[in-house]
Amino acid sequence: MMFEFKSPKKETKKIMSDVALGKLDNINFEKECEEKIKELTNSEFAKVTSSGNNSIFVALSSVKGSVIIPDQGGWHGFKQIAKFLGKEIISLKTDLGIINPNELNEMDIPDNSALIFTSFAGYTGEQDTKSISKYCKNNGITTIEDASAGIGDEKELLGNCKISDIVIASTGQPKMINVGSGGFITTNDENLFDETSLPLKLSKTNEIICSGIHEEIKDVKNNLQLTLNATEHLKKHIPDSIHNEKRGVNLIILDDDAKQKTWELKKQLPINKSGFINKCPNYNRVKTKAISIEIKNLNYNCLKNEYLDKIIDAVNNLQQA
Repeated sequence: MMFEFKSPKKETKKIMSDVALGKLDNINFEKECEEKIKELTNSEFAKVTSSGNNSIFVALSSVKGSVIIPDQGGWHGFKQIAKFLGKEIISLKTDLGIINPNELNEMDIPDNSALIFTSFAGYTGEQDTKSISKYCKNNGITTIEDASAGIGDEKELLGNCKISDIVIASTGQPKMINVGSGGFITTNDENLFDETSLPLKLSKTNEIICSGIHEEIKDVKNNLQLTLNATEHLKKHIPDSIHNEKRGVNLIILDDDAKQKTWELKKQLPINKSGFINKCPNYNRVKTKAISIEIKNLNYNCLKNEYLDKIIDAVNNLQQA
């Protein structure tokens, strides 16, 4: 049984091709796309960018104070971009990536600072965005949520500008909005885009990418739910995955022999393109020895029970050996 790496749907490829060939010059896809993003994120202002990292760059450019970054379970680009911009970086202690806002009480945080985090810690544990937002709003801290993996949440707890001040996302492969390139930034702060006009100009993308995002947004809620359901099924049948009770789009299993077991699982669960089984330590997941199984990377036809049961059997047999 061969697993398949996630790719854009055929309708997305078709419309992007048509735009590239000049067949749809009568449609302003950038404008249409930004309207869809605003609707999806409950926001008043949105801009499409050339990548997720460029969206981060724009968001962090607006921060006048320090940038607070989780000590693990985030995205390595947070720190790299903050350093490039000359921002003071404050590391926030977490529970394997899960943010407890009370930890911020113990820290000396300058005025006008911002907390940047991902919807899911290490992609595996849903952040409590409401409690994070409540604390930060009460203490003058801007919240920037990277919702690349949480966009389209039917519960509207993730990727929602009524909760997080700024929502950013990548739409590159294999994100929830899966175009191969691009990203966006969205907010209810009317001043944000005026303050970041130069980085926004440098981050501008094209109509081809906008058309793809516009098409992929149609299915993002269903696709996220399929991924959440598949991961929940795996967590129920594979013991000892971290944040087992939380929603997520992958599962991470702590294991002192992670290197060897990751190698064995890759042989037993082959995929047609890039891998979906990785070893930790890895800042983007957890900074301890573990196996990460990236359900979010799989094509949706591979989220059926026959594929999930193959993963369950392979992992449990290896753990019991």
